[in-house]
Amino acid sequence: MLSRDCATTQRRIVVIEESTPRESEVVLVTGAAGSIGSMLRRSLVRRGRHLRLLDTAAQDPLAPGEDADLIVGSFLDAAVMADACRDAVAVVHLGGLSTNDFEWDEYLDVNINGTRVVLEAARVAGVPRVIYASSNHAVGFHPIADEAVAPDYLFPRPDSLYGVSKVAGESLCSLYHDRYGLDVVCLRIGSYRERPADIRQLWSWLSPGDCTRLFEAAMTIQRPGFRVVWGVSANRRAAVTLDEAHAIGYYPLDDAEVFADEIISKNDDGGRDDPPFIGGSYTLPNS
Repeated sequence: MLSRDCATTQRRIVVIEESTPRESEVVLVTGAAGSIGSMLRRSLVRRGRHLRLLDTAAQDPLAPGEDADLIVGSFLDAAVMADACRDAVAVVHLGGLSTNDFEWDEYLDVNINGTRVVLEAARVAGVPRVIYASSNHAVGFHPIADEAVAPDYLFPRPDSLYGVSKVAGESLCSLYHDRYGLDVVCLRIGSYRERPADIRQLWSWLSPGDCTRLFEAAMTIQRPGFRVVWGVSANRRAAVTLDEAHAIGYYPLDDAEVFADEIISKNDDGGRDDPPFIGGSYTLPNS
């Protein structure tokens, strides 16, 4: 993810460390220094895969034998993206501003205009696939029903300006598929954590292991077209379907329920006061 300070000021691309060139499929990752990007840098390593890791923030040096490039640059810059997309087989677009800590103009510049820059660069460079890190907050005001899980391709009901920016990003992805034939998989990511932290995350948790499995499935399914997929683990308290996840080959293994007793014991009300929406507390007026 980009910080407030570097989101719009970095306008250059610098390869700070580059592994020995080899015959590998190139996968570009934006926002590679963020929490998910840093984890995927390690877990997406495969023979014959070369990771091109792009971020404005500093990254750890390459490990011995690591098949990757470390690139300082901003995905907001079309020239940077044109260079970074060269010969890539996929773009994993993780970069952007998250949560509710930014102003509308910042979300517009980084999350919406920036996503368009990424998609356009992929199109021009002939990159066949983009995996877009969307969010459950694109549909945060959808109520959670006791008797049914939320379906795939749920109509947008964002719970925040951040959620609105993710809806716009999904729409751009849809456009680039329909108009230009780009394969795009939009992942409505839940709560990515090492372990769930609260009652809501007993259904929304996405473990690191399952996160890897999710992105690997999105990267390797043959000719996916345009997809919208929930990004959660195999949580027993499911609030969303995994039908489309299974359709792309994602089969999560982890379940937040193993943490349930500990989490519930720390919440006097058992979580009953949480707003009954997918976005949870993000739907509150002052959140």
